[in-house]
Amino acid sequence: MSARHSLLAVLVATIWGFNFVVIEWGLDDGVPPLLFVALRFVAVVLPAAFFVPRPQAPARTVVAVGLFMSLGQFGFLYTAMDAGMPPGLAALVLQAQVLFTVVIAALWLGERPTAGQLAGVGLGAAGLVVVGVGRGGHIPLAALLLCLAGALSWGVGNVVARRAGVRSGLSMAVWSSLVVPVPLVVLSCLLDGPGVVADATLHLGWHAIVSTLYTAGLASLVGYSIFNGLLARYPASSVVPFILIAPPVAMISAWALLGQVPNIAELAGGLVVLTGVLVALRPSRAGGPAVPDTRPDRFPQHSAVGPRI
Repeated sequence: MSARHSLLAVLVATIWGFNFVVIEWGLDDGVPPLLFVALRFVAVVLPAAFFVPRPQAPARTVVAVGLFMSLGQFGFLYTAMDAGMPPGLAALVLQAQVLFTVVIAALWLGERPTAGQLAGVGLGAAGLVVVGVGRGGHIPLAALLLCLAGALSWGVGNVVARRAGVRSGLSMAVWSSLVVPVPLVVLSCLLDGPGVVADATLHLGWHAIVSTLYTAGLASLVGYSIFNGLLARYPASSVVPFILIAPPVAMISAWALLGQVPNIAELAGGLVVLTGVLVALRPSRAGGPAVPDTRPDRFPQHSAVGPRI
């Protein structure tokens, strides 16, 4: 990658890493987590749906991507953070989506994993066990499991999107978001009560408003557009590893701004998880070196391990 494009990739990963702290700020305003996710995706859809063309995919595929990659992933993630999952650790555990994607693609699409991918999955699983066993007393087990459920949902969505082969990841991101707000508002009404939902919607604090604008505008639309543009020019194996910058950024930001200090087990387990992800993403020797693909018939693809943070 050129120096300019590498800097753009670092910028996007930094935006995504800080995104977890911004989510925490918004949740501190007292907005129910599922309602908060719904508000985020309303901001993603409006006004983008009026300018971004519909993806060339069956409606059922668009709905499935929205349900797993957006509603499931972020519904579980926001609920996990509301239940006590720190932003830095949430960013790290969510990277298990890479490992889940490898396994699900093997089972569903028949994509035989390489020895490196199997080793990466094993390392990542070991790291998650270390994180789970050694988590601090301030992190409920339910919060950790909810975050893992978000990673699993993201992995399923990745494989659905990969099978669809939609050329524009941005169009899929915008139009699949249409299925998110209504079900989550209904769920929030059932779980939190209609009165709580109505009061939170009518009395949004400035933290929640800024958080929604950041997560929808910067993290989803701007970040995803830049990242997808990079995937149009370079192999995923050259671009996707930049995502690993996000967890350290989230941890440092949470440490500096929220005073959340990870313990030794969380740091050690996190390092093992990231190592496993790096091993899983490493291209096989048979694949040759990563070089830009400049053929005019190549378009941005929704990477099977791409981001939707």
